[in-house]
Amino acid sequence: MVSCQCSLACWRCRWLLPLILGLAIIMGIIALSGRGWLESEPRSGSERHQASLWENCVQQPGGPNWNCESLMDYTWGRAAAATYLVGFVILVICFALAIIAFSVDILRFNFVRGIGGLLFVVAAFQIIGLVIYPVMFINTFQNLTGFNVFSWAYGFGWASTIVVIGCAFFFCCLPNWEDEVLGNIKPMY
Repeated sequence: MVSCQCSLACWRCRWLLPLILGLAIIMGIIALSGRGWLESEPRSGSERHQASLWENCVQQPGGPNWNCESLMDYTWGRAAAATYLVGFVILVICFALAIIAFSVDILRFNFVRGIGGLLFVVAAFQIIGLVIYPVMFINTFQNLTGFNVFSWAYGFGWASTIVVIGCAFFFCCLPNWEDEVLGNIKPMY
């Protein structure tokens, strides 16, 4: 069992924050590529919907084929996709910066705090995209019948955002414990 004497004082624990950012990236990739943003279980004789961030697919009752329509034809669809995608790109940049910051022997704590600030920007972009999508989707496609659920891929989008917010707080607060992180003080027992 691997354990650290104090928070982030050893090299193994130092890599936890970039690792968690990597998990947020994986969840973001799943959200961007998943077709489960909205799914519906139809009542008898009603349409079945399955939507992603990029398109809305409808299956007529009794029909095997899906008729798909791009959400990029709507301004709100482009806005939701663009804001979430911009947040994701900044998240990838923050991940690269975190790898660089934690691989240097002497951490630049102002640099780490800057990564935290960027992560708050990521969270803002992702939240805007995640709020625009359901509100405008329901307003645009009011013919949704049956049991409609914002599903697993949409949930991965929110999970990624929540992890980013948590990492942003840790990156911003990390410089307050600079001596503990660098191992400059004795641990208290």
